Amino acid sequence: MQNCTALLALGLLALPVFGIDKLDVEYSRPDGKPLLLDIHVPEGKGPFPAAIVVHGGGFDQGTKKSYVGPVLEVLTKANYAWFSIDYRLAPDYHFPQPVEDVNNAIRWVKAHAKEYHVNPSKIALLGESAGAYLITYAATHETPATKLAATVDFYGPTDYERAALLRRDHPERFDMESANRHLAHGGGIKYFGVDELNDAGLAKLRAASAVHAVHKGMAPFLIIHGTADEQVAYELSPSMCDAMKKVGAKCDLIGIEGGKHGMGSWEKSAEMQHWKPELIAWLNKTLGVK
Repeated sequence: MQNCTALLALGLLALPVFGIDKLDVEYSRPDGKPLLLDIHVPEGKGPFPAAIVVHGGGFDQGTKKSYVGPVLEVLTKANYAWFSIDYRLAPDYHFPQPVEDVNNAIRWVKAHAKEYHVNPSKIALLGESAGAYLITYAATHETPATKLAATVDFYGPTDYERAALLRRDHPERFDMESANRHLAHGGGIKYFGVDELNDAGLAKLRAASAVHAVHKGMAPFLIIHGTADEQVAYELSPSMCDAMKKVGAKCDLIGIEGGKHGMGSWEKSAEMQHWKPELIAWLNKTLGVK
């Protein structure tokens, strides 16, 4: 017993470290509204690489458990910690309030990195659809307090002006029933305080688009997008990568051939599963994970 105590005191006897899974942890309380996140930390000492995950839902629906199940499973199997967050939704809240929520989540995770065995220099920001819009805006408008090491955008509308014009001019390409449903609940262009696509409205959408805020020194991007997306036009993603490369920033694109909107829809096809190992390979390389 004395030998064991001595070894513990010297740090020579390692005790097992168990993983952490927590639900509904408050990370922010804007105007008295509690915002919650779920946490997964692998077993082991760490410190682990991690991802902050932001769900989609057209800005007016969804939760931290919605739509992101496939990528949470991939991160878990790859021994990543993750934090999946809720944020304020339309019609009660609008841009830029949910971006503020994402930034507050980043600050919270950084502040609690040691507690959750996370390496604060190896955190990625990951979002899908509307959540990808929020994370790409946050990443292109980063501050020292909110900058992370990598950004992963799943089919996000990085150019909302162009996205809105494409829907207006080519409705046959899109699921307009879904688009109009979100619009009726304060999503779509209404999320940005825009009622019509006149000069003033387009200027607002342009100012809120990540593609127009790219700059040298921003975190590397990985964009994953289905080539047959019926809600967010695929061509927005190569344009985002091109814009980043022009300013000396790094951007990679994984196209899901024939893929529709939503990673869940890709689960039905074995040919579309290549994004999973490619995502982890990119994260490991970008974050320096061995």
